[in-house]
Amino acid sequence: MDRIDWQHLPAAARAAVEKLIGTVTAAETAPHGVMSQLACTVHTPTRRLFLKGSRADDRQAWVYRHEARVTRVAPRSPRVLFDVDAGGWLLYGYEYIDGRYPDLAPGSNDLAPLVRTLAALSQTRWPDRVQKRPLHSRWADFLPDDVPRGLQGRALAHTDMSPHNMLVTDHGELMLLDWALACPAPAWADAALTIPRLIAAGHTPEQAEWVARQVPAYAVADPGRVTLFASTLYAAWEDWERTRPMQHRGVLTAAARDWVASRHALQL
Repeated sequence: MDRIDWQHLPAAARAAVEKLIGTVTAAETAPHGVMSQLACTVHTPTRRLFLKGSRADDRQAWVYRHEARVTRVAPRSPRVLFDVDAGGWLLYGYEYIDGRYPDLAPGSNDLAPLVRTLAALSQTRWPDRVQKRPLHSRWADFLPDDVPRGLQGRALAHTDMSPHNMLVTDHGELMLLDWALACPAPAWADAALTIPRLIAAGHTPEQAEWVARQVPAYAVADPGRVTLFASTLYAAWEDWERTRPMQHRGVLTAAARDWVASRHALQL
């Protein structure tokens, strides 16, 4: 998606934001992410915050409203500070999280805070007032018509476990950003979705499974359901790599393939 800088927003949109936070003295556009038309850190004389949004008439504008609603109830997430509808733009202000991207390699000190965050997520129920199709519906083309109950959970799942959606703070907490793809899912879904990320970072499938099993919800998940989940994830990613290619998808698809092969070899 084409991304614009703060200074290229319509004057009315910038004025509406500055009415809430004060004069913006500097702004840096975020280097990562592919969805937001605007995503930047803005500075005022007294603070920093993160601003994101889209044109109000964009067909994906609803995603930003959804993300803000979920972020307000999600654990380990930035606070939503305000929303603005002005100058033809929908803009959302978030607490600025001062941190660094985690290292997901074997032996990293960041794995423990990752597990703590995944455990907190697994214990959070999806807010019923927020309408969103569940994860198994997103994967409907790759699942049997009779979806097992074990894949129909109602926990709050982030579902996009890229390390670029994570920040480790100076206090040792791992925070999750960018909740646009959040949806209802099994309580162990995010732990499972982290496994290919760990494999891509250098873990063997067995090592990645060991990390995931530190999350209690994943440790007690039905092995057959997890294997079906892994196979479905691989099928979806392999299809999207062919039909919607992006630079990062090849590595993740290969990692998902290795995870599935490992589970079948171990008959999990």
